[in-house]
Formats: sequence, structure tokens, C-alpha cells
Amino acid sequence: MRIGVAIDAACDVPQDFLERNDIAVMPIAVKVDSERFKDDRDPAEIQRFRDRKLGSRSHSAETEASSVEDVQSLFLDRLVKEYDCVVCLTIMATRSPIHDNVIKASFAILKNYRPVREAAGRSGPFLMRVVDTRNIFAGAGPAIAETVRMIQAGKSPAEVRERAAQVADCSYGYMLPRDLNYLRSRARSKGDRSVSFLSSMLGTALDIKPILRAHRGETGPVGKIRGFEQGALALFEYAAKRVQAGLMVPSLSLSYGGDLDEMRDLPGYSRLVRTCEDAGVQILESPMGITGMVNVGEGAMTLGLASEDHVAEF
Repeated sequence: MRIGVAIDAACDVPQDFLERNDIAVMPIAVKVDSERFKDDRDPAEIQRFRDRKLGSRSHSAETEASSVEDVQSLFLDRLVKEYDCVVCLTIMATRSPIHDNVIKASFAILKNYRPVREAAGRSGPFLMRVVDTRNIFAGAGPAIAETVRMIQAGKSPAEVRERAAQVADCSYGYMLPRDLNYLRSRARSKGDRSVSFLSSMLGTALDIKPILRAHRGETGPVGKIRGFEQGALALFEYAAKRVQAGLMVPSLSLSYGGDLDEMRDLPGYSRLVRTCEDAGVQILESPMGITGMVNVGEGAMTLGLASEDHVAEF
């Protein structure tokens, strides 16, 4: 059985990883004033977004996940012809409609795929498995990496989905924004009052950076650090300790809303890389997608790993 993978564009994984594993991307449309972008993980489009230097205007951007019809078209025009089963992984359903859209699209896809497959010379049934990674941005990386590994190991669709869901349940995604005022403005534009005006102004004045965590479908602050570099150091040191303690998946994800060399120059990065090399853990580094930069601001960093339950202290 030939099993493929499709992901939501808000899942931050490297372009070469997508190409190497022939992973389909369900795009997100982004509109900032009169500017339109297609977030499909294409590095050229991500660079075009950064080159436009939209800055503070991006907090009011409108984003639109792939619709039910878009998902149906992707599958019926392409994926049902190429695969016998496709595992779809999306960012947390509590933050995006894409998971529900894929579920709704699956009914029409499974109803209408047979003549499409027959015309393409493929026989037999077509299966879909949909997994909510219960995380966002780089936090979705471990579940995607493990899905690919399971497929390459020749596991069945049921085994692949069960393992992906297990890893998703144990995935931790961390976000470190650069601009607390931007984060507040973006939250307010979406009706989220969790970042108050007073806290954002105080945080800006004192250069306080919150560390936000995404886990099991929920997001919230778990710490605060003075200065972005110190925040990055704290996250890298935390990740190194989790790697040494043993991860559920030998893969760690990083995404950055800017030039990756800037992230690699942050304190603690080199030690984390050495720790991962010693432990046989693969690091998946990628530019943050347009959707991520719109939501947490350019220059932000996200980190994802899968681990047994634990309490992180920052």
C-alpha cells in the first residue's frame, strides 16, 4: 500500500523535508491590506512576505485556511491518483478550522474517488486518516516526522495514525515572540484579550519576553524572561535537557521568523545542536511560515519536541 502525507501550511517543517518525502501542503491564504500571499511553505513566497516589510500592519492580516472545496480538489485532482491512503496532519483544531474542513471534505472524497482512480489506472479502495497535532507551527513537527518514519518502516495506516495521535498528545510547542505589543495587537484583532495593554506596555518597557506553550490543544504563557536572547537561551537549554532525558521521537523542530543564520547565532543554539548530535536526534529547522509570522510577529522563534509529561520551569 502506498501511503502519502498532507499537512496544513501552518505546520513549520523544512522545504527539503517536504520535497524529500513528497508531502502535500494544504495552503493558507493571507491578506495584509491590499497585499495577498499564498502560504504553502514555498521559501520564495515566505521571502517575498519578509521583503515587503509589512511590520506592524501584519497584525490585522486576514488568514483563510484551505476550504472544504480546496481540500476536495487537492485529493480528487491529485492525491487519490497517487496514493492508496493519505494521512493528513493539521495544527490544533482549537485554533484553526482546517481540521474540521478536512473531516468534512473526507466524506465527499471517499464518496467520489473511485472513478478518478479507475481513470488513472489505480484499483482498490482509497483511505484517509486525519490527525489533529494539537499543536502549532514547529510544535507540529514531531508528529509529522514520526508519521513519515512509520510509513517508511512499512506500518499499516491504522498503526501510522495511532502512533501519530500518540505523539501529538505528547508534543510540546514553545513560542518566543520579539514584540509583545505586536502579539497584543494581533490577539485583539482576533478577539483574544489575553494580552492586556498594561502588561504589553510594561513588558516592552522592561524588555520582558513571554514564553508561550502549546500542548494538547491549549496555548498559554509558562514563563517570562528579560531579553529575547536570554529567552532563546532558556528554551535551548530546556530542549537540551529534554533531549538528554530522552524524547519520544528522535526529532526536534525549530522555526524562526527571519534569516535562519540569525537563529543559529543565538546563545545556546550550538550546545543544543551538539546535544542532539550526541543523542542521534534530528533537528528540523525551517523559516517560520507566513501564517506564523502574522500571528506571533517577525523575528519570533518556535520550538517543538515530543516528550513524556513533565513540568518546564523558566
